[in-house]
Amino acid sequence: MSKGSILFIFTSADKVLDGKETGWYLPEAAHPYYVLSKDFNIEAASTKGGAVPLDENSKKMFTDDESVKFLSDPKAQELVKNTKKVSDVKADDYLAIFVVGGHGPLIDLAPSKEFAKLVEDFYASKKVVSAVCHGPAALIGAKKPNSSESIFNGIEATVFTNSEEAQTPYNDFVNTLPFSPEDKLKELGAKFVRTEDWGVKVVYDGGVLTGQNPASAGALGEKLKEILLSA
Repeated sequence: MSKGSILFIFTSADKVLDGKETGWYLPEAAHPYYVLSKDFNIEAASTKGGAVPLDENSKKMFTDDESVKFLSDPKAQELVKNTKKVSDVKADDYLAIFVVGGHGPLIDLAPSKEFAKLVEDFYASKKVVSAVCHGPAALIGAKKPNSSESIFNGIEATVFTNSEEAQTPYNDFVNTLPFSPEDKLKELGAKFVRTEDWGVKVVYDGGVLTGQNPASAGALGEKLKEILLSA
C-alpha cells in the first residue's frame, strides 16, 4: 500500500541556449523511481505539462538494468508522457518534491517564478525538497518563508560541479548554459560540498536533499525513502 505521493519534476526544455539538445537525464529519474515506487505513489509535473523530452545522450550512456527498464516500463512511460503542469499541482498533495536533472532545468525551471513558488510551498510546509545533478540549479529562485534569503543560504548542498561540467560539451556558462550551478549555489550562501568527479555524494541539510551527479541519483532516492519512512 502506498504511503503517500512524491512529485517528480521534469524539464520541458529540449535545447540549451546554443541549440544543443537536452532534456531530462535517464538514470536520474530511473534510479530514484525504482527505489521509491515500491513504497510511494509517484506523480510527475513539468513546466509545460504533457510529454517531456529525454536527453538522448543519457539513453546511450546509461544501459544499466533500471535505466533500460524505465524506457519500456508502461507505468514509468505513462509518467513521462503525461506530466501535469507545474501551475496545476499543489504541495499539499505530496510528501516531497524531487527534481530530475539534465541540463534542461537550467533553461526552464531555474527562471520560473511559478516553480519557485511551488518549491517554497513544499519548503514552508517542512516537506523535503530534493534534486540531483543539475536539478538543484532549478531551486535557485526559492526563498525561505517571509525572507529574501535563498533556501540554500547557510546549508550544506551539492550540485553537478564545474570540474564535471568541464568534461561535457556544455562547458560554457554564457553561450550554452545560463550560469554555473556550482557558482550559483555558492553565491546564494550554500556551504558547497562535493566528492571526486562522478563519485556518489548526497547531502541533507535544512530540509533540502541534494545529489552531485548521475551516480548519486540512486543514493538520493534511498535517503529520501529513509527520511519519509522515519517521519
